Amino acid sequence: MIETKQFVAIGLVIALIIGVTAVFLASGDPDGLESTALVVQDAKSLTGPSPEDADVEAIGAGTFEYAAPLPDYSIGEGGGKVGEIVAIVLGTILALLIVFGVGRAVAASKH
Repeated sequence: MIETKQFVAIGLVIALIIGVTAVFLASGDPDGLESTALVVQDAKSLTGPSPEDADVEAIGAGTFEYAAPLPDYSIGEGGGKVGEIVAIVLGTILALLIVFGVGRAVAASKH
C-alpha cells in the first residue's frame, strides 16, 4: 500500500510536470473567463473580437487595483519561459503548503 508521504510526493511531481508542460502548450490569448464575463455583460458578442480587439473596458476597471505577485504566471518583465516555469513551480508548492497547513489546522481542531 502506498504511504501518505509517497502519495503526496507523487502528486506533487505530477502537478509540476503538468504545470511545466502547460507553459509550453498554453495559448497566449486571454482566458475564457475574461471573455465570458464580457459576453454576460453584453459588452461583447459570443463570436466577437477578443477583449484586446474589442476596445471594451474590463469588469470593475478603475475601481480596484492590486499588483499580482506572479502576473500572467511569470516573474518580472522579460522572464520568458524560465520565469513562467519558476512561477508555476512556486505557485504549486505554495498551494500545497497552504492546503497542508489548513489540513493540519482542521485536524488539530478536531482533537
